[in-house]
Amino acid sequence: MHMDGAADKPFVVDVVIAARNQARGIGQIVAEMPKRTVRSVLVVDNGSSDATARAAEDAGAIVLREGRGGHGAACLRAVAHLSTLPRPPDSVVFMAADGSADPTDLPGLLKPLREGLFDLVLGSRALGGNGLRVGARASSFVAVNLIHAIYGHRYTDMGPLRAIRYPALIALGLSDLEGGFLAEMQVKAVRRGLRIAEVPVRERPRTGSGVALKDRASATGQVLYQILRHATAR
Repeated sequence: MHMDGAADKPFVVDVVIAARNQARGIGQIVAEMPKRTVRSVLVVDNGSSDATARAAEDAGAIVLREGRGGHGAACLRAVAHLSTLPRPPDSVVFMAADGSADPTDLPGLLKPLREGLFDLVLGSRALGGNGLRVGARASSFVAVNLIHAIYGHRYTDMGPLRAIRYPALIALGLSDLEGGFLAEMQVKAVRRGLRIAEVPVRERPRTGSGVALKDRASATGQVLYQILRHATAR
């Protein structure tokens, strides 16, 4: 847990990882979390058929289970758990389970929130300069340009690593149960006037399994749906 030296007050951070069949790499991700920065790691077992839950628990994560299978459902299961804690976090980090995000990027990701300057900080792989996989680059390009065209805000990435102040997260009222959850977060953040920043992050080779092509196509469709559906409420 990080101590904010200015006020000697704990800045509490919990990390949420939705994981399905990631037994091969999830333990390493949990073990690499910067202990002085993170209070707890919540791994939501999203209907795994392998030993994902055991590997995460053995590495020190709090394991929750969500049988509905959708990425958004898993993330919302974690948010519901956080709401029951005696001390809710100041910030929640969302991170992919495939090892592509680098836990050492967390202090830089959280710094603008800890300083009270922003409400949502996105880890941008585009700003990180080490390139995106072809599929991710294409889908992100379409999504960020559509958001700019409709909402006037220019993101550089739709990456899975981001941190958001807990009160702002709750106020957004996110509801997508599938692959559009993170896109819904970015769109609603713009519409609600949140203070948004992007910081460069690295993209590492995956240690876990990737998303099947048909699931990736479905998730891209869900992302575009979330971007478009909120445009009518402007």
